[in-house]
Amino acid sequence: MTTNVEAFIADLDAGTVQAKLSTILSLVAGAVVDTGKQGKVAIAFDIKQIGNSHQVEISHKLTYASPTHRGKQSEEETTVTPMHVGTGGAMTFFPENQTEMFSKKETTSNA
Repeated sequence: MTTNVEAFIADLDAGTVQAKLSTILSLVAGAVVDTGKQGKVAIAFDIKQIGNSHQVEISHKLTYASPTHRGKQSEEETTVTPMHVGTGGAMTFFPENQTEMFSKKETTSNA
């Protein structure tokens, strides 16, 4: 099993990374067409294990440089999301095999 990239991006920072990336891509593309100059959008991931668990902390940095008529406008933002690591290293927001926390058995008493 491998990481589902669409679900992975959608889960980062509760979906805000996906929304920001969408906005930034449109902003930079529009500025590139308006100015005729090159723009840049980058996303970087740093991954480290959380304790001795099967979880990792994903630090995601979103950076962009949008051209202007006299220079460029840029911004960088870093946020962090914990992920579970399952079979084959697949990263998911929820664990592959989550056990039931509460029993589904109903208890009845005869009074």
